[in-house]
Amino acid sequence: MNTNGPSRLPELLKQHEAELLSEWIQEQKSSSRKGTQTSEKEVRARCAGFLDRLNKAIQGNGLADTGGAGWGDLREVLADVSRERSRQGFSPAETATFVFSLKRPLFALLRRELNRDPEALARETWASTELLDKLGLYTTEVYQKAREEVIQRQQQEMLELSTPVVKLWEGVLALPLIGTLDSARTQVVMETLLQKVVETSAQVAIIDITGVPTVDTLVAQHLIKTVTAARLMGAECLISGIRPAIAQTIVHLGVDLGDVTTKATLADAFAVALQKSGLTITRARGQ
Repeated sequence: MNTNGPSRLPELLKQHEAELLSEWIQEQKSSSRKGTQTSEKEVRARCAGFLDRLNKAIQGNGLADTGGAGWGDLREVLADVSRERSRQGFSPAETATFVFSLKRPLFALLRRELNRDPEALARETWASTELLDKLGLYTTEVYQKAREEVIQRQQQEMLELSTPVVKLWEGVLALPLIGTLDSARTQVVMETLLQKVVETSAQVAIIDITGVPTVDTLVAQHLIKTVTAARLMGAECLISGIRPAIAQTIVHLGVDLGDVTTKATLADAFAVALQKSGLTITRARGQ
């Protein structure tokens, strides 16, 4: 027999789709993760949708190019499964099991139908293995992308939460920074501060670096960029939290903060900000 002949897999899938679906659902049940809320109806609908699109893709496009346009509908089904399982906390291996669990019922079908033709059985088993392996790997790729998107979104949210802009007084804002100030965070800092300056029409903004562990040349450049951007929006910037160690580091590095007003504490910077706003602080009589 010619081992390079046309595959019988499309024909067998079409003829035995209902039987294969029933066996695959049972396989899904036995391999399903404990504690999941997926109902039997949902499992059946998902598996039926996969087999239907698999059948159409194979009938019209063959088995070779699963990345082609004709396989788009099937890839979309797998993408939905991967994203759903990613949100539910499944591992990549557990996600790929959706596809790999089809191997046992499909191979059993091939043995029943091709047991009298060993060459055809070997050929179709190998073709099926390659096909399901490709589709299973695709689910892990989508899963990984979905996880990366979640991680990036969480990191962005954490950056935004870690850069709160506080209104200390009318026209006076404070931006307390905690942790390392890198390029990505500087961008968030600038965007957050500038947006708040626009919203409040603030004249003075205090950037407090008490919680920044170290200040090197790069951090100083980030601070200068933020100060410059705020000035372009019409707000005077002060930097507070200049500890002795940081002051020595800045001098040692030869960093020029220009004409930026710096103070040791936020309280000192706040007093200067009030003065720049034309306000004074007086102690109440009798205090």
